Amino acid sequence: MRIAVVGAGLGGVAAAVGLHRTGHEVTLFERGAELREAGTGIVVMPNGLRALDDLGVADGVRGHAMRATHGGLRDCLGRPLLVTDMARAQQEIGTPAMIERAELHRVLRAPLPPDLVRTATPIELLEPGPDSVTLISGGSPVARADAVIAADGIGSTLRAQLFPAHPGPQRTGRLDLRGMLPRPPGLTAELLAAQLVDSRSGAMFGLFPVGEDRLYWFTDSLLHGAPPDARAAREQVLALMADWHPLVTQLIGATPPGDIYVDPISRLAEPLPAFASGRIALLGDAAHAMPPDLGQGASQAFEDAAALSRHLAGAQPADAARRLLGYDAERRPRTERMMRAASRQSRLTSRTGAAAWLRDALLRAIPSRLATRQLARLWRAQVR
Repeated sequence: MRIAVVGAGLGGVAAAVGLHRTGHEVTLFERGAELREAGTGIVVMPNGLRALDDLGVADGVRGHAMRATHGGLRDCLGRPLLVTDMARAQQEIGTPAMIERAELHRVLRAPLPPDLVRTATPIELLEPGPDSVTLISGGSPVARADAVIAADGIGSTLRAQLFPAHPGPQRTGRLDLRGMLPRPPGLTAELLAAQLVDSRSGAMFGLFPVGEDRLYWFTDSLLHGAPPDARAAREQVLALMADWHPLVTQLIGATPPGDIYVDPISRLAEPLPAFASGRIALLGDAAHAMPPDLGQGASQAFEDAAALSRHLAGAQPADAARRLLGYDAERRPRTERMMRAASRQSRLTSRTGAAAWLRDALLRAIPSRLATRQLARLWRAQVR
């Protein structure tokens, strides 16, 4: 089949590679002038790595296994609230990978022949016909395909075309800052792979190692008004976290504003009624954007890509709509559960006042072995 993939983010590239390897004639359309991924670090969870195994591209990612023995939640001073034995969970379920986003994108796109990629080609409209879909860019047709995979992100124009009554993305009222920097000497291991939460402000700080000598950090705090630029956002967070564990302000203050990414956190306001309509299917954030609290955004997109590759394997043009319905039936229930779980986790970590004090007391009472078992259950999510 002729399959067009719209959007060359992590999920779109993974889908293009998987569909190409199953023998389809794939074209990847990207609005940008080149294939690239900007950003900081990214965690690929064990279920995401299993999906990349199915796509045949996991080897270059598994070499970036996360090197941390403990994780969980701590208060803003670094005192334990809920401690998980990550080494034990990894033995049972698998090890997450922690990798720079740009490097992950390079690894994923490496098997894709360059002549299958059309950059600087934004697809603004799809025109379904009886036996194909016409892709429109700049007001003119640029291609026809037997099936189209829309991977054009949380602000997807193609999703809005397919489901005009859907409310689309919605801001959560929180702000995400992300940065990377060289690992300072003398850093103690207990704060790696941990998340610090503050019962007064509902803010959060997380820290992960990237390789041997780099650190990836992120913050999550209330957003007041319009999103600030990186310099103002850094100053706001430094003031907010001035009395936290000293490592927090040390790392944020040592990261130049030009290396800090600022994003208002958004999610789909409600689940979509379907991931497929005729010969068109949605993938990744275009289908199921969720808060980042479980670190499942990329991994769910990789599961989408693996599922599409399986459902479309051996398909002929006449099979496209029926095969995409199978993809929808597999993926939509699972991602809806993950969206709900991510929203619950966001509410848990952003609580303030009496609810937060109660949360902290309850978390301290949970034995580490029970917390580790719960982490393993989360990671046990399988590619079906």
